[in-house]
Amino acid sequence: MNLRVLKQWAIKLVLALVTLGLVVACQGGESTVDQSTAVDCTEVEHAAGTTCVPETYERLVTLDGVTFEYAIASGLSPIATAMGGLMDHMAEQMAQVENVGLTGEPNLEQVLALKPDLIVGLNDNQAAYAQAAQIAPTLMFSFEHSGQWKTLFQQMAAALGQADAAQQTMADYDARTADFKAQMGDRLNDLRVSVVRIYPDTINLYLRDSFAGTVLQDAGLARPTAQDIGADKAAALFDNPIQTSISRELLGQADGDVIFLWMGENTPEATATAKQKLEALRQDPLWRQLKAVQAGRVYTVPSYWIGSGPIAANAILDDLFKYLVEPA
Repeated sequence: MNLRVLKQWAIKLVLALVTLGLVVACQGGESTVDQSTAVDCTEVEHAAGTTCVPETYERLVTLDGVTFEYAIASGLSPIATAMGGLMDHMAEQMAQVENVGLTGEPNLEQVLALKPDLIVGLNDNQAAYAQAAQIAPTLMFSFEHSGQWKTLFQQMAAALGQADAAQQTMADYDARTADFKAQMGDRLNDLRVSVVRIYPDTINLYLRDSFAGTVLQDAGLARPTAQDIGADKAAALFDNPIQTSISRELLGQADGDVIFLWMGENTPEATATAKQKLEALRQDPLWRQLKAVQAGRVYTVPSYWIGSGPIAANAILDDLFKYLVEPA
């Protein structure tokens, strides 16, 4: 029997003992706290069922980078998280907590050892829910695409008793978008902003209801016609609500007065391949003919442009102030 199998058996055994302990405690008439029997808790419906969330908790664990960002943005301090890819904008916060695996592959043995009193994750971790729920009350959230980030952020914050903090976070964000629009003034009428991602094997346009697209909408920035497509129509046309691939012959659809462009993958090897593709693109005569390229208004930005939370959204706003307001 190899080490991986032994670890799997070990965690199953420990979780079984945890469950047995809860049953014994209940049968003995003693008070215990879990998602079904806690006295000071509030029942919350979520993607995986119904969980009684403690009124107070101090040892929150998140199972992915998205819920970690939402927790931080709503004023919470998780003690650990599974580390998601493309989360460079959260590197400082992630360095201050325990790493309990990768998004989609949380190490529940480590989570158990931390003795959390609440666990939160995206529904991508559905397979881990049954075991996680035996460790502590567990919530799972889901959304169709990253453009729905505001709804999910506020939904999760409300479930965790942080609705007021989340409301303040969004009010601060709204104030920044209003400030951006005020500083841009009439220039907003003259700009079409293109958003392009370089994959290792394709060039993609990010559409109106993508995460970055929602921030651009909030900032009052218009999109090129080929990118000004909502989620429902995009899903019908491209089988993807937020992005579409284009061929070299359709590079004109990537044009705008300004192009924000990035590449970034979950592995260094894939990122290196995407960088090579970008370098080749920059030498392409069709790319060089684009209006934004000829005007020197192509800005390479970090991967938080494909984020899905308030901290990433504010990082995009930083870029908008830097590249669109300050040069003027």
